[in-house]
Amino acid sequence: MLRSVGQTRVTGSGEDLRATELRAAVSRLRRELAGHPAEFSDRAIAEDELAVLAAMVAAGNPEIPRMRRSLLLIAGAIGSVSALAPALMQVRNAVDLFGEVPPQRAL
Repeated sequence: MLRSVGQTRVTGSGEDLRATELRAAVSRLRRELAGHPAEFSDRAIAEDELAVLAAMVAAGNPEIPRMRRSLLLIAGAIGSVSALAPALMQVRNAVDLFGEVPPQRAL
């Protein structure tokens, strides 16, 4: 089934499926990060930015530029930890469901 631009799919409860996917992806990465035994210097950054993503989804007002910024910070913080790569990719795919950031107009 084709959807018009700007139209989103919703669950039976009325929740946006994109938000559901993002919530699940963030939850998975948070769990895997918490269970990862190695300490690394940017772990707190990743945890903070995952909290930002979770809060945006919970509030129902995810801002695409802010989500992408959080994703970049998370990837930079844990990108070298290969064990977390699948969960990080799931977060990236969930953020991508929200679409591209519209280009800024020149003044």
